Amino acid sequence: MKINWNFIKFGALLLVVTGLYAFSSARNKHKKIDKIEIEFVGDQNLYMTQETVNKLLIQNSGDLRNLPKEDIVLNTIEKAIEANEMVKKAQVYLTVNGDLVAKVIQRKPIGRVEGVAKFYIDEDGKRMPFSKYHSARVPIITGIVTNKSTEGVYEILTYINSDEFLRKNIIGVHITEEQKYQLKFRMENFVVDLGHVDELEKKFSNFKAFYTKANKDKTLNDYNRVSLEFNNQVVCTKI
Repeated sequence: MKINWNFIKFGALLLVVTGLYAFSSARNKHKKIDKIEIEFVGDQNLYMTQETVNKLLIQNSGDLRNLPKEDIVLNTIEKAIEANEMVKKAQVYLTVNGDLVAKVIQRKPIGRVEGVAKFYIDEDGKRMPFSKYHSARVPIITGIVTNKSTEGVYEILTYINSDEFLRKNIIGVHITEEQKYQLKFRMENFVVDLGHVDELEKKFSNFKAFYTKANKDKTLNDYNRVSLEFNNQVVCTKI
C-alpha cells in the first residue's frame, strides 16, 4: 500500500494552523484594554467633552482600562453613551491593538427657544437641552411656544436650512398665534408675516423675487412689514 505523504503533510499543517488560530484567539480574548479613544464625528461644535464621555463609561461600566477584551460588551457601552441628551448615535469597537474606540455623533440644534422654557430644537424636531460647553448660532424662537407651534417651527427651520439665502439671512422666528409665524432678518428692519406653514416653497419663492427686486431698486428700507399670508402675493407695508 502506497502512503500518500502529501495528504499526511497537508493534514499535519492543517492541525498546526488550527492550533495556532485557537491559541491566538484565546490569547486575544484575554488581552486587556490598553487605552480608550473618543472621537466626535461630524459637527466640530462640541456640546459635550471627552471627559463627559469617559465619566459616562465609568459610571456604567467601571474603569474599562486593563479589563480583558472578552469582558467588554460593546452594545452596553454604546447605549450608555447614547443615554446622554447631547448624543444622537454612538459606535464602539475594539482594535487589534487592544484599544477601545468610541465614535460619537452629537445631536444638531437648528433653533433656540427663548421663553419660560429654554431649549434647542434639533434636526429631528426634538427638544434638546442647552450645553454649558457651546452655544449654537441658530435662529431664536420666541412667542407662543407650545408643542403644536414648535412642530410648525421645525418645518420652517428645516426649509430654511435647505436654502442658502434663507439660512444666511433669517435669524429669528416669532410665533404670533398657535400656528402663525413671523420671520426676522439679519440686515433688514422689516418683519415677514409668514402666516401658516402651508405652501412654504411658494411663499419663499415669492419673497425672494420681491427681495431681489427691492434690493436692486434700493427700496428695502422703505418697508417695515412684508406679508406672505395671502395667496400667491407679497403685500408690503411702508414705514
